[in-house]
Amino acid sequence: MVEYRDLLVEIGTEELPPTALLKLSTAFERELRARLEEQRLSFEKSESFATPRRLALLVYGLATRQTDQKVLRKGPSLKAAFDENGEPTSAASGFARSCGVTIAELEKEITPKGAWLVFRQMQQGFSTSDLIVDIVEKALEALPIPKRMRWADREEEFVRPVHWVTMVFGTETIKGRLFGIDIDRWTRGHRFHRPAGIKVSVASEYPELLRTKGMVEPSFRLRRESILTQAQELAEKAGGQLVLDDALLDEVTALCELPYAIIGAFDERFLEVPSAVLKETMQKHQKYFPVTSSEGALLPCFITISNIQSLDPSEVRAGNERVIRPRFADAAFFWTQDLEKPLEKFSPRLSKVIFKTS
Repeated sequence: MVEYRDLLVEIGTEELPPTALLKLSTAFERELRARLEEQRLSFEKSESFATPRRLALLVYGLATRQTDQKVLRKGPSLKAAFDENGEPTSAASGFARSCGVTIAELEKEITPKGAWLVFRQMQQGFSTSDLIVDIVEKALEALPIPKRMRWADREEEFVRPVHWVTMVFGTETIKGRLFGIDIDRWTRGHRFHRPAGIKVSVASEYPELLRTKGMVEPSFRLRRESILTQAQELAEKAGGQLVLDDALLDEVTALCELPYAIIGAFDERFLEVPSAVLKETMQKHQKYFPVTSSEGALLPCFITISNIQSLDPSEVRAGNERVIRPRFADAAFFWTQDLEKPLEKFSPRLSKVIFKTS
């Protein structure tokens, strides 16, 4: 009788590329599901998890073994299998031996295209525990990684160095190796708050274990929602509204495991610089969220997302304010420099440009 259990797979790494994290997580879930289906391993559903230091997947209700499969082997044609006296030939005998049966146990199959000797058998499915390491390895090999890297003296390759591999099937630890590492049932918490290992006794407990013992929100979706909610609340308290950029929100979500929003301020004199320049500086270089008034005017504040719960958030705020100041000073300088020479002054240079029309 086939049983069903939950499967946890977690690949622990050094910090993954933030702009690629969501894509990698989605691809890992897609590839693993496809390979489970290829191997006739049924399951109810799956849930992906992704943080800067991990790609993980929970497969709920996964069958403990493959479904049995009817196998049909086609042998020689009846003309080649039996001579004119109806006696079996060496072709028939050889086919029977290869199937591990006698000639009498073979069947005849007659179709419009001809008649053959065939062997039918019910092939028992393999255990999921024996198949899953190879399935996961093939799914990881199929991830869209433009350039894989190696580390230390290892031959294995991945998008970033791998430090741990966790696989738990129900309450069973999957035995095997991936990336030259022994698979176990230990995950890791927040790099700074809870760096010690956390034992996963039951696969389905994984998300809550990380939340309660690891100070990590493993769900990319829930972390994204938390960041958005926190940032919007701070923007409203400042009397403005959040300037939302979905790509930036995804990137910031991929940079933290424990998001904590902090609002900072900058000198109002920088508002003399066009808001588009200031927004670009905040969003592209510092990964900050700008804040605007209800009329759309930029306010002298920004929201940043910290990856720690500081005992003194004012220090984190001051550090970010200190960093943005020279960034804005540079932007103001280059803007002023650009204004000193109007566009008309560049016209003579066009005489040295050759334009080609099709």
